[in-house]
Amino acid sequence: MENLAGLDHLLKITLRFWPVWVAMAIVMIPSFSTRRNTGLYGQIFESRIGVIGFSLVSFWVFTAIFADVIMTHDPYATWGGLKNALPGSALRAPAEGIYPHALLGGDNLARDVFSRVVEGSRIVLTISPIATLFAFMVGITLGLPAGYFGGRMDTALTFISNLIIAFPVILLFYLLVTPEIRSGGPAFSFGGDHVWRASVPNILAALIFIFPTIFFCTLWQSRFYVRPKLRNILIAVTLVIGIWGYLGTAFDYDPTGLLLIEPGLKNIFAIVAIVGAPAKFRIVRGLTLDIKTRDYVAAAQTRGERPWYIMLWEILPNARGPLIVDFCLRIGYTAILLGALGFFGLGLTPESADWGSTINEARRLLALYSHPALYPALALMTLVLGLNLLGDSLREASQKD
Repeated sequence: MENLAGLDHLLKITLRFWPVWVAMAIVMIPSFSTRRNTGLYGQIFESRIGVIGFSLVSFWVFTAIFADVIMTHDPYATWGGLKNALPGSALRAPAEGIYPHALLGGDNLARDVFSRVVEGSRIVLTISPIATLFAFMVGITLGLPAGYFGGRMDTALTFISNLIIAFPVILLFYLLVTPEIRSGGPAFSFGGDHVWRASVPNILAALIFIFPTIFFCTLWQSRFYVRPKLRNILIAVTLVIGIWGYLGTAFDYDPTGLLLIEPGLKNIFAIVAIVGAPAKFRIVRGLTLDIKTRDYVAAAQTRGERPWYIMLWEILPNARGPLIVDFCLRIGYTAILLGALGFFGLGLTPESADWGSTINEARRLLALYSHPALYPALALMTLVLGLNLLGDSLREASQKD
């Protein structure tokens, strides 16, 4: 079977993304026509930078969502005739029903590069937002009381945050993900044959993964303390889900197996939260110091509202603009961090299709075959560029408000 060439090759790649084009049209056309009535979201479409950023981000988001439809082959399987094959190369005697070409070529293990790039988008866009959200949970939960109460609490938390920021980041990566550190520490047995090892990454994960439960319990208590029945129901549901998730993610103890995460992924969450939380803490603390002097905060204090109500329902909503902007930007930084960890072999498992690991695998033959590394690098670049442009657009829109 002949290899694809020229426009035919480009057309076939474009057509593989047909679900993405349809989804983008469904989202963007109504969004553009109603942009003057949808607040901060609508203002994205008032600027060219916002439209470009939103288009790039939505392209990769919908690629991740429809990855199973877009992929031409199993991204982890090897295929005859694809070892270091050039883009558009044909498979060697493909079976019936198998896509006959490798649209972006093959890597050194004869895996389809196109399918691995698409699968990588699903991995990156699953890990990056969730890991960034954990960092924000830590930063918000600690930054609000530090800025509102001040005093010794503010001094202690600020000192710890500055200490983490001053610590060499690359050394912290190695400390958290090297096999010796990951497998070290005393072992504790509970739940029958289950053994949990108190290694540094596991201890950090145990500290970090408790913050969402604390945050939401505090949120319900502060909002519905005058409606105790509803408050108790919300807190009970939060505790059941939170403790279940906490035991599964932090201690690998979930009899259902639904919330277990692999050690490499747990380490990434711990790294992102530890590295990113101090910056979020400082942002939230600074915003709280500014907003707590506003008149509506003084009015809430005069009404006799409790401190956590003021922090979570008066200060935090009015700090949403800068936090949303920073969240978009931090997702991009997390994607770069994930790629860097994969490139250094410190992230997910070596066979993972995440873009960093793919680039790391392909760099050994970069001088001879550049395409296995080029396409995931371009994918990572366009995603981060889109997030940065989207963040800049949101920043400008929030300043207008």
